[in-house]
Amino acid sequence: MGIKESSTNHENKKGLEQSCSEIYAVNLISGRWILSICYCLKRGKLRFSELKDSIPNISERMLTMQLKKMEEEKLILKKVYAEVPPRTEYELTEIGKELIPVLDHLEVWGKNHKKIKNTL
Repeated sequence: MGIKESSTNHENKKGLEQSCSEIYAVNLISGRWILSICYCLKRGKLRFSELKDSIPNISERMLTMQLKKMEEEKLILKKVYAEVPPRTEYELTEIGKELIPVLDHLEVWGKNHKKIKNTL
């Protein structure tokens, strides 16, 4: 049985998000796929198939769900072109682009952590 929206866990999470911007931000971009999608889009617009090909092991259904969530959270823009066959492109919004330095820093931090972890 899943956690209900009225659960204590959910209330605690929402309370932390309201009082701590860092936790709000981490919860917004956490999960297995959102950072991967942001990383792919940091270089510019991509079509659905290009995103799918860039992210190993993501299903079309999961990519669709994550893109919808990211669009709702104003992290990405979705542009549908009136063409046959239809063409859809995704790109980071201005607030989404503000994640790029964070992604770059996480990349450096991750490399450093791997080195330290492997030497212990």
